[in-house]
Amino acid sequence: MSKPLHDNICAEHIFSSIFKKHSKDLHNFLYYKFGDLLNPKDKTQEAFVKLWENCSKISPDKAKSFLFTTANNLMLNEAAHQKVVLKHQQIAKPKLSTNESPEFLMQEQEYNDKLQKALANLTEPQRVAFLMNRVEGKRFKEIAEILDISTKAVEKRIYGALTKLRKEIKEL
Repeated sequence: MSKPLHDNICAEHIFSSIFKKHSKDLHNFLYYKFGDLLNPKDKTQEAFVKLWENCSKISPDKAKSFLFTTANNLMLNEAAHQKVVLKHQQIAKPKLSTNESPEFLMQEQEYNDKLQKALANLTEPQRVAFLMNRVEGKRFKEIAEILDISTKAVEKRIYGALTKLRKEIKEL
């Protein structure tokens, strides 16, 4: 039994509206959670391809959940694959030449490493909420809707992240 037309994601205008509504948030979610190394743009596109392939089985109200779950699983699979690849090859970093002094470059690299370490020490929910707010400029209410949590939970995560970052950066 097929679903009525208004409940069918296979209709081009419905699928298009779902893509427009969720693609940017999905990409940013993947980027904040996994970084740029695993190519969140590709995984976002792959999630939408899987949604299209299963369009007759998924109702529009379940599309967002399907997309985020599928994309998250794709990223986890890619991360596991990259671990295997790294075991079997040695990665050489290219050398860059600049006009900055070696001392400045060293300090800049140390600060960047410390900042990345401080961000990595945040819990995943804190990091995701903090980066969505500070990097993307999303308001607490928008973050709450995307993560499907309360606004108070978003506030708590962001303030907890700020407290931890301040503490770690002061120690540095």
